[in-house]
Order: sequence, then C-alpha cells, then structure tokens
Amino acid sequence: MKILLSKYKLTRLIKNEKKLGFVPTMGSIHDGHISLIKKSIKMCDKTIVSIYINKPQFNNKDDFLRYPKNFKNDINIIKKLKIDYLFIPNTKQIYPSGYNKKIKINNFSKELCGRFRAGHFNAVVDVIDRMVKIIMPHRIFLGEKDFQQLKLIEDFLLKKYKKNMVVLCKTVREKNGIAYSSRNVLLTKKEKDIASGVYKFIKKNKKKILNKRINTKNIKNKINNLGVKKIEYLKAIDINNIFKQNNMKKKYKIFFAYYLRNIRLIDNI
Repeated sequence: MKILLSKYKLTRLIKNEKKLGFVPTMGSIHDGHISLIKKSIKMCDKTIVSIYINKPQFNNKDDFLRYPKNFKNDINIIKKLKIDYLFIPNTKQIYPSGYNKKIKINNFSKELCGRFRAGHFNAVVDVIDRMVKIIMPHRIFLGEKDFQQLKLIEDFLLKKYKKNMVVLCKTVREKNGIAYSSRNVLLTKKEKDIASGVYKFIKKNKKKILNKRINTKNIKNKINNLGVKKIEYLKAIDINNIFKQNNMKKKYKIFFAYYLRNIRLIDNI
C-alpha cells in the first residue's frame, strides 16, 4: 500500500489505471468503511481510499472539533486490507483557491438533513467533485446509511461526467442494530442502548408507519420515551421517485435524525 500526501504524486501513479475503485472517508475507520473497501477490491483492479476531514461540511465548529480522529489506527486497519493507495491530503491540496460556495446541486438537498444543515450537502458534493477530478475513478463506493448524500453525489456526478460512477453499498450494522458511524465511539453504553431501541422500534413499526396506521406524533412520543430528547425529522420517502416521477414501482424508506446529548445520529430503514 502506497500512502500519498501529494495529489501530484498520486495522479502520476494512477494515470494509467483503467478500473480504479475509490472509497472516500473522513477517517475513524469502522466496519461500514471496511465493507465499502472490500467491495471495491472485489469489483475493481485497484483501490484507493482517502482520509480527509472536510471542515466546510460541518455546520457547527464544536462538531468539527469533536469528530473522532485516529490516523495511526486508521492506517493500520486499511493496511491490513491490502489496498493499493491511501490518499491523505491537507486542505491546500483539496482547496488551493478556497471553497466553491456556488456549486449547484439538486433541490433534494433542501429536504431531510438539508432543512437543518444549511450548505452541508453543497460542501460534501464540492469535496467529492474535487476528489474525482484528482483521482478520476471508475467507481465510487458509498454507503446507504447516508442515503440522501449518496443520491445527491450520484446525481451531480452523472450530470457532470455523463456516467454513473456510484456503487450503492448496503448499511452495515452493529450487533444491536445501529448503523456503523464514526460518531458511535462518542456514545456511552446507555446511549447505544437507546439508539438500538430507536432502530428496533422503527423497523418493527415500518409497515404501520407507511400505511399511516400510527401517526407521526405518536411515533415521536414513543421515541422520546425511549430516551431521545430531540428528534429532527422522521419521514417516509419513495426512493424510486426522488428526482422525478417515473414508471418504477414505488419503494419507500423511512428516514430519521435525532440527537443523543449533542451527538447527531441519522439512519434509514
């Protein structure tokens, strides 16, 4: 595995790669990331993983400062997976002329998380676009846990590069049911138990929620009773008709976001 800090050295090394898989991360590598990396290794000739904590996508300075960082451990985990390239750029490598605040993305960015995190998805799509320009991958592997983010990236790249690079990868969960997330390490055991209870409750009642046999207010009350103090949203969306109406069969997911203490968790079922 070659570890590269310079985008110029990286581009020289990978310029002749025809089937390059790319897994973008912000570090704090967990089993969810590992599943993406393994899928890339299986589907592509070479795999590159990036670690870059993208400050512009954080709406809260404290959230950025709290974000888990353990580069030494990350490198050790990734090295064992026997990938080809690990790219760890600094901010000057990614943003030589500053951030692109005018990047245009689909209006789906204003729903769900976008209602509470102004500019977040613009910053995410911007950094991914910058990475794509450097790496020019054949495929990008993204997890379904961040489904809204995934669909916005997929839509943007498809329009700009005229090809579908994104490979959607299923959410990987801990034994208690909660989706793997870098922020999980910040949770206490009690908070993990609460998060597990939320996941199990929504999963158990998904059909009732979709058939409106249980109203949103009652659902939120039950989630509050599990120990959640603040719920940002809980909404069912037809994922086959996010951007435009088509003839595809309707397929619904329930999206939800809530806080445990000051830690924000999102998921979809």
